[in-house]
Amino acid sequence: MAKGDNHQKPRVLFLYDFPLFGGGSGAYIKYLTLRLLESYKYELGLAAPDKEKIDPRINHFYLRLPQIPVFIGRPGLEAAKRYADLTPSEIASLYKAFIDGTIKAVEKFRPNLIHVHHLGINAWAARFIRSVFGTKFIITSHGSCLLSIAKDRRYLRLSRDSLRAASALTVVSNDTRAKLLKMFGRDLSAKTRTIPGGIALSLFPPEKNVNGLKRELGLGEEKIALFTGRLILEKGVKYFVKAAKNIKGQVLIAGGGPQQGHLEAIVKEKGLRNVRFLPFLKDQKEFIKLYYLADVFVSPAVWDEPLGLTIIEAMAAQRPVVVTRKGGVTLAVKDGFNGIFVRPRNSTQIAEAVNRLFANEALRKKMGERARETVEAKFTWTKIAARFDRLYRKVIGNKK
Repeated sequence: MAKGDNHQKPRVLFLYDFPLFGGGSGAYIKYLTLRLLESYKYELGLAAPDKEKIDPRINHFYLRLPQIPVFIGRPGLEAAKRYADLTPSEIASLYKAFIDGTIKAVEKFRPNLIHVHHLGINAWAARFIRSVFGTKFIITSHGSCLLSIAKDRRYLRLSRDSLRAASALTVVSNDTRAKLLKMFGRDLSAKTRTIPGGIALSLFPPEKNVNGLKRELGLGEEKIALFTGRLILEKGVKYFVKAAKNIKGQVLIAGGGPQQGHLEAIVKEKGLRNVRFLPFLKDQKEFIKLYYLADVFVSPAVWDEPLGLTIIEAMAAQRPVVVTRKGGVTLAVKDGFNGIFVRPRNSTQIAEAVNRLFANEALRKKMGERARETVEAKFTWTKIAARFDRLYRKVIGNKK
């Protein structure tokens, strides 16, 4: 599997349970596959319930599912059922569809390895494929799948079987690792490793001129605190909105979701004039500009978020972050070093932290520089792809 070996290209099939665009795990797959293509010699395939393709060099297999449920809210799937609300018949129909679709992909692509994303029904299908085809597989948990299993034990037994049959497991944060081992057993520890998501550093220069965007949005010279992401309960955005009355600057909220109407009602009720809602921008380059437009990034999550990609993106743009100490965020953020921790559901602390950074340019600049250094050291796809390359070679080369 050496980089220069064109005769024995290993074939890796990615097996995914959502549309590719609109969520953090989809971005994870996109950038991982592209970096593997650029830096290593692989034949890659992707089986997913999405007809849109990442790259023409990747063999694409469309999974025709009866429906696409969600673990938590997800852009583009606002009307989708949650896994906890599925009937037994619906679960069985999904399982059959994943098996049927994966068999077609495996028979055509003949992978040496299947890389499953999420510990979901697609992982059950990979377990079936391992039994009948002998194809090895690994599973990456992005965290939200564990939250769903914890709330609905119907998914526990077959998920446990899938984990035990997998050749290796990866998780996106140490917090997700701890949750997985607590739920399914410490005996999985030896084959579980933490490989976080990251960013394409080339998309995040140290500085970017966004004066044009600032004028376009009609923003003045006030400092800006930004949130980007899904507007769902778990993100805790309402506490950021409530903090706005005490924030000495503009509050920008870029995203969409079921909570938007509620958040807009809070703004109206409290007469807040410094809160602005922006739509979710599908054009990634335009979306990235928002980070450079901001002075501070705020992520007030109230659930154990595995590792918020938007936090990493803001840090890559040299912005200090104000975040809750929930989930996997401690893998990237160190309090007082490259960001500030606040208690969940605490609007007062959010306003105090934002105002502190607004008022101290030297501190804001220093934390932003440290944030960028953290991303460069740990969260680039160059480093992440190298780790997966080593894992793939180890699993494929193992005769067991």
